[in-house]
Amino acid sequence: MKIFVTGGAGLIGSNFIRLLLAGEPACSVVNFDKLTYAGNLSNLESVALSPRYKFIKGDICDRQAIDSAMAGCSHVVHFAAESHVDRSIYDPAPFIQTNVTGTFFLLEAARSLGVKRFVHISTDEVYGDIAAPQFADENFPLRPSSPYSSAKAASDLLVNSYIRTYAFPAILTRSANNYGPYQFPEKFIPLMISNALQGKCLPVYGDGKQQRDWLHVEDNCHAILQVLKNGTVGEIYNIGGAGIHENLEIVREVLQLTGANDALVSHVQDRPGHDRRYALDCTKINAELGWKPRILLKDGLRKTIDWYKSNPTWLESVRGGDYLSYYEKYYENRDPSLRALSSSALTAST
Repeated sequence: MKIFVTGGAGLIGSNFIRLLLAGEPACSVVNFDKLTYAGNLSNLESVALSPRYKFIKGDICDRQAIDSAMAGCSHVVHFAAESHVDRSIYDPAPFIQTNVTGTFFLLEAARSLGVKRFVHISTDEVYGDIAAPQFADENFPLRPSSPYSSAKAASDLLVNSYIRTYAFPAILTRSANNYGPYQFPEKFIPLMISNALQGKCLPVYGDGKQQRDWLHVEDNCHAILQVLKNGTVGEIYNIGGAGIHENLEIVREVLQLTGANDALVSHVQDRPGHDRRYALDCTKINAELGWKPRILLKDGLRKTIDWYKSNPTWLESVRGGDYLSYYEKYYENRDPSLRALSSSALTAST
C-alpha cells in the first residue's frame, strides 16, 4: 500500500504514520499537511529520513495540489480537519471550508484517481449530547451542537453520499476524545497536564461534570489501522475508550499524578452550547474486527504526563505564536474574573 495521509503532522495523524512505518514494512506514506498551528513536523522526526515516508506541504482545499500529491497512492486516510470547538464558535468559516469543502475535494480527487480505499476520520461529537444511560451506536441520529461538530457531520454525510451514489470505497470511523503524546495544548487533557506541571491555573468549564469517553491515541491508531486493512467498505465504526468520566475526575487524576496543588483548579464561565455527555457503543468494531482499547485511563494519563515532562522544549515551542495570540483575543477579556489568568490557560476544551 502507498497511503496518502492528510493532516499527518497533527496528533492522531503523526501517531498513525509512526505506527504504519514501524509495523507495516510493505507500506509507504505520503503525508499531506498544511502545517497550521496544530501541525508540527517535529512530531515525525523519528521517521523523517525513512525512504518510505514523504512529506508534502499542502492544503486539502487546493484541488490541483491534491491531485498532484495523491497520484500513485492506493489508499487515503483523511485526518485533516479544523478540530477545536472553541475556535469554531468564534470563527466558524474555516471549519466549513476545511472540513466540508476540503473533504469534497479529497473525495473528487480520490474518485478520479481510482483509490482502493478511503478512510474518513470523524468524531463522536457528531452524535451530540447522549442522555444517560444511552450509548450511541453507528445508527444513532446525528445531532451536532457546535459549528465544528456540524461541519464534521456534514463531511460524514458527504462521504456516505459518495459511497451510495458512486459506489466509492470509503469507510468512516468516529472516535472518542483522544489524548496522548504530541497533542496541542488547547485540548483538555494536555492543557491540564501542561498547566499543572508549570504551576498554572487549571481552568474548568462550568461545574466540570461534563462526561467524556477518553481514548489513548495509540489505541485509536491501532483501531484505524484495523479498519484500513480489514474494515468493510461502506461501514461506520465507533472507536471508544474503556469508560465515561467527568472532567473533574480527569482533573483530580492529573493533580494526583503530577503532585500539583488542588488550589490551581478554577471554575470558569462555561462554553456556549457545551455538550454534557458523549458515550459510544463500540460493539461493532469489537465484534467485526476484534479491536478493544488496551491502555487504561490512569496508565495512559501517567504515560502522557511522563512524555510532557520529558519534552518541555516541544511544549514551549507550540505554546507561543498563534496559540498565544488566539487566547489573548478570545479569552483574556471573556469574563472579568479571568483577566488575571495567564492567556495560555484560559480554556478547558474537550
